[in-house]
Amino acid sequence: MIGLVVGGVIGWLRPGWGNAVYFLRDIFINLIKSIIAPLVFSTIVVGIAGAGALRKVGRMGIKALLYFEIVTTAALVIGLAVVNFTKPGVGVTLAATSTDVLKTIGQTHPQTFVETIVHIFPASIIEAMVRGDVLQIVAFSVLFALAVSAIGEKGKPIIRAMDSLSQVMFKFTNYVMLFAPIGVGAAMAHTIGTQGPVVLLNLGKLIGSLYLALVIFIALIFGLVIRIARIPLKQFVRAVREPAALAFATTSSESALPKAMESMERFGVPPHIVGFVMPTGYSFNLTGSTLYLAMASVFVAQAAETTMGWHMSLGQQITMMLTLMLTSKGVAGVPRASLVILLGALNSFVPAGLGPIGVAIIFGVDELMDMGRTCVNVIGNCLATVVVARWEGEFDDRRARVFGTPAETELDLKRGNIAFADAATQGD
Repeated sequence: MIGLVVGGVIGWLRPGWGNAVYFLRDIFINLIKSIIAPLVFSTIVVGIAGAGALRKVGRMGIKALLYFEIVTTAALVIGLAVVNFTKPGVGVTLAATSTDVLKTIGQTHPQTFVETIVHIFPASIIEAMVRGDVLQIVAFSVLFALAVSAIGEKGKPIIRAMDSLSQVMFKFTNYVMLFAPIGVGAAMAHTIGTQGPVVLLNLGKLIGSLYLALVIFIALIFGLVIRIARIPLKQFVRAVREPAALAFATTSSESALPKAMESMERFGVPPHIVGFVMPTGYSFNLTGSTLYLAMASVFVAQAAETTMGWHMSLGQQITMMLTLMLTSKGVAGVPRASLVILLGALNSFVPAGLGPIGVAIIFGVDELMDMGRTCVNVIGNCLATVVVARWEGEFDDRRARVFGTPAETELDLKRGNIAFADAATQGD
């Protein structure tokens, strides 16, 4: 957080420095990306093959997808309610804008449902790891773990090797996180330095409405889930604060994934659940992005009414929300994914030509909104792992209660988990 504030001040006072130090943010993101493939692969293989969790995979997947659909639907409802209450698009005129922005957004297209299903299964796991395609890595890892478990004793050396690799990658994560304040500060310095403090005022009502909706969503939906699942709130907040802060400052869910996985294992979620649910959630449980899509789409519709008197009824809004609920599932690996999905929906529901102009207007402040929605995505996926673990009857309440305390280090030392003991000591 100190890095975040210092970076913002540097970008404000010395805008040129913001561009000069941006490479530090890229170094940090690249280091994080290098962790993801080996960490996800080793964690899933150990969790499924090592723990004999073969029968649990299908049941766990169904429970996870059911939970994902419930919370993303709740996100759409809250986003729709808040945007109709605050009406941030009223008074905004959709004027023609630079085609360069539209080309940037329209370079790709959202995946259809069939394309999403096909995309899950990689033609080359090496290529998937190079691209950092988490969903394909998960699919291959699950099948690989099933094969390792099926050959019995001959697969034991692979399990031991994967267990060692996962411990090494957690330790590697701790090293990379020492660079996090610098990477976070550079990202914020660049944002403020290139767009200026005035970016906080432009379209301020839309930005304020989004953050209001995110706060309501966290308080109501996440709060209700935490209460139903009997999750210790104080310890959970302590567990997610660092990955959430990383996601907020870097606008990258990937930057928070290794730390989030480590924190959830320390929090008492079994490795096979963390390794399966969290990476899968990165494609199917984007609650912050879903809420944003609901608000941004109606914002453009409200602006279209100001511009040419066209009105979108509540029934049309609901139909558009149902469309977004389906199309948002295909955003995995798509650059500027939320804007691509938004543009596709608007082209189908608002008068011709106004959708791209509306998206281009939002594009200018998208990074500020991306901070909030990415942060909520990460928190939501952390919470999903705990919910599924509780649902499966495998959540370790004892670990959860001692998270971030000296007792956690003592517990890890007793169990011989040196990597987590080091993480607890350094992090808290």
